[in-house]
Amino acid sequence: MQRDADTDPRKTAAGMRGVYERQAAAWDAARSRDLYEAAWLDRALAMTAPGEWVLDLGCGAGEPVARYVVAQGRRVLGVDFAAPMIKLARARMPDQRWAVADMRGLDLDAQFAAIIGWDSFFHLTPSEQVALIPLLARHLAPGGALLLTVGPAAGEPLGEVCGEAVYHASLAPDDYRMRLAAAGIKVVDFVPNDQDCAGRSVLLGKRS
Repeated sequence: MQRDADTDPRKTAAGMRGVYERQAAAWDAARSRDLYEAAWLDRALAMTAPGEWVLDLGCGAGEPVARYVVAQGRRVLGVDFAAPMIKLARARMPDQRWAVADMRGLDLDAQFAAIIGWDSFFHLTPSEQVALIPLLARHLAPGGALLLTVGPAAGEPLGEVCGEAVYHASLAPDDYRMRLAAAGIKVVDFVPNDQDCAGRSVLLGKRS
């Protein structure tokens, strides 16, 4: 029986959280440490300075993204809604800051030199992404970098994490540009299906 899209648990915070809580160890073991993300991370970090704070939204278990950011001399606050992921990250890098929280309600009373939403932001529904963009801008320091993986075009495909279905969504590239610009963030670059980055569609922005 086809499930009503509006009630599909894979599109809810609870549904997605359950997948990543159940699969935290397996996902972490399977997560590539090849750092195909490095070139994009370097571009974002070039807008920051050593010692500044980077917000890693949907940080998972902290490797490889947060680990790489720390290795470049920045400090990390990692946020993930799956407590087992944060437990792994905290054990690996106890000198950084980690929090169990849902990015949909982002409210940290702080600004960051960069915000990274790698393989996390695209798990939100289109309406949730639209609502989060002003919150991201509010947490981003002037001149700060925003790095997101999105989709190559508007759509809502399903993916898989360790055998369980997971939801993804994307706005159209021009829609991202318009909504980010309205929040004071200029899209510096957008590469759909970047073959130098494991086929990720990557958006890099800078706050005015």
